[in-house]
Amino acid sequence: MTALHLHGTFLPDEEPRDFWIADGVLTDRPVAGAQTIARDAWVIPGLVDAHSHVGLGVEGDVGAERARAHAVADLSGGTMLIRDNGSQHDSRWMQSEDDLPRLLRSGRHIARPKRYIRNLGVEVEPERLVEQVRHEARSGDGWIKLVGDWIDRSVGDLAPLWPADVAAEAIAAAHDEGARVTAHCFGEQAVAELVAAGIDCIEHGTGLTADVIDQMVANGTALVPTMINLDLFPFYAEPAQEKFPTYYAHMMDLHARRRETICSAIEAGVAVYTGTDAGTVIEHGRIKDEIDAIAEVAGADYTVAAASWGAREWLGAEGLVAGASADLIVLDADPRRDLTSLRRPVAMVLRGQLVG
Repeated sequence: MTALHLHGTFLPDEEPRDFWIADGVLTDRPVAGAQTIARDAWVIPGLVDAHSHVGLGVEGDVGAERARAHAVADLSGGTMLIRDNGSQHDSRWMQSEDDLPRLLRSGRHIARPKRYIRNLGVEVEPERLVEQVRHEARSGDGWIKLVGDWIDRSVGDLAPLWPADVAAEAIAAAHDEGARVTAHCFGEQAVAELVAAGIDCIEHGTGLTADVIDQMVANGTALVPTMINLDLFPFYAEPAQEKFPTYYAHMMDLHARRRETICSAIEAGVAVYTGTDAGTVIEHGRIKDEIDAIAEVAGADYTVAAASWGAREWLGAEGLVAGASADLIVLDADPRRDLTSLRRPVAMVLRGQLVG
């Protein structure tokens, strides 16, 4: 493995310094014969996609070959840490592949029969939710993914999948197993109930109200809004316009105020992180599109942290410190001032090896 040398500003630190890369890790001690790959650069930890579905397609498990292609596309876009947010594919094999992004697995989505997209999750009735949560906690990497709400055709609108007391018991069970819980939530009721129950993270969050946002701040509940997915609400809702007009109108209203909702959460102090929701409709490798979308409401300074060192700390991953794995992106400008620099990296390094 070739030793490398870098000089620059290693964010979030502000003072330029030198780092060397040897045996896959960062060191502040000079390494003889190291190849200098940049001077006066700006360096950030590898990007994080905190909502991705590696190995998942509309048909469910797409197999190892396509799962690898998903991960390769993510890496090509700069993603070096993925929180897989539910997949039928057993992707544990990826965790021993040094040329693929690091992967934190949430196990499978947990949904109710006929209350979510077919083929995407494991389906159980409420009386089995706690049991299934414990199972997914023991087979995953510290996260559980619930489907919090979806259209209920009997009422013609978004509705929670789980009784509030059952969801609260399931969240407590996950915590007892040492796992954190996140949930897909579009509407208002499910997100309010799940935040009140002590959930750790919300996905999408278009139904957040001021009171729920305040409770998220108090609880330390994170939000992964998947902005590029929220843009597709009209596409999701249009087929239901005639048969379920209330649902259609609700989804279009959530879509119309999506940026205002996410901006309100950020301004209130909710920790927001980047996630694409890649895996079915969204293509893999689009983390920079998600960064641009969040930056429109939060600014580049906030968003670069939310996509890099901030998200890594939240997920328990290392940043740019001596002894850490060398997972980093070298840039020609400070991305907090010039977000376009993310789209023209000088170099990318994963586990100490140059990428590409």
